[in-house]
Amino acid sequence: MAITVEAKPFGKSKTGEDIVLYTLKNEKGMEVSVMNLGAIVVNLMVPDASGKTDDVVLGFDSGEKYYTNPSFFGAVIGPNANRIGGAAFTIDGVNYQLDVNDNENNLHSHLTEGYHAQLWDAEVVSAGVHFTLKDKDGNLGFPGNKTLEVTYTLDEENAVKLHYHGCSDKRTILNPTNHSYFNLEGHLSGNIEGHSLWIKADTYTPVVAGAIPTGELATVAGTPMDFNVEKVVGDEINTDMEQLKLTKGYDHNWAITGADGSLQHVATVKAPKSGRVMKVYTTLPGVQFYAGNCIDRQDGKEGAVYDKRHGLCLETQYFPDTIHHDNFPSCVFGAGREYDSVTVYQFV
Repeated sequence: MAITVEAKPFGKSKTGEDIVLYTLKNEKGMEVSVMNLGAIVVNLMVPDASGKTDDVVLGFDSGEKYYTNPSFFGAVIGPNANRIGGAAFTIDGVNYQLDVNDNENNLHSHLTEGYHAQLWDAEVVSAGVHFTLKDKDGNLGFPGNKTLEVTYTLDEENAVKLHYHGCSDKRTILNPTNHSYFNLEGHLSGNIEGHSLWIKADTYTPVVAGAIPTGELATVAGTPMDFNVEKVVGDEINTDMEQLKLTKGYDHNWAITGADGSLQHVATVKAPKSGRVMKVYTTLPGVQFYAGNCIDRQDGKEGAVYDKRHGLCLETQYFPDTIHHDNFPSCVFGAGREYDSVTVYQFV
């Protein structure tokens, strides 16, 4: 039996168009549901060590509720994920101004009009769904007529693959990510500080106030930022370290050791009670580990009430504010350089 894909209505867009939820299922009981609004991951049903299946991502019960989604649950962020200092940048001598939405900086392109809030074209493909979004030159302040494609597929090894491809007719920033919040005990289970985490990174990008990188690649050795040896998330999250105080806990970019554009195993999360294990693979040079420090108390799906640190994110990416740091990997694409990346979340 092949992977099945089912589509069902999931609400109406702001312009009255259908929001459609696509559910991919394999024979092992795993399901991933994604919708054409924001190419958002809505549900991720994963068996635990005893075969009990739970939804392990935070989210809402209907498509419409994702228009008010301050934490960006499940969303594809674009054209640029994370922060750009000063909400402005320059490419080829031309200055571009972005929405000022995070102190004096720009966060996730636009809080209400970014790619996470747009209706994408959707097509069912073998073992998955292919989403496409076209974006006009100058929209949200970014140059270029852009096209971004994201294909979600599921396999029988419980791996969800996200293949991104983007192009532009002008040099521009393309740095999408997926902003799913994982709780491997189940999305109703509360705090994730008991999860353990391993990250393949000898360095990270420290930040100043406002979470903008300094440009330094700092060693993790001997600091709470060292996840080269697996450790429990909560063990050092409240340590009296300036970097952790600036972001109220872990919310930093780790520079993947040995990143070379090939698909590599970069992180592993384990939940102690359910026994679920999630391995993260990516072709990208960085991963933002965000421990959900700033999740506002809010109602979620199935009667859940989400709060601070009820989910964690592992957002594969080019580094935050990389446009302003020549020593960071470049996220400028177009004019002969197309964006292409793969990220995999596998449950073992």
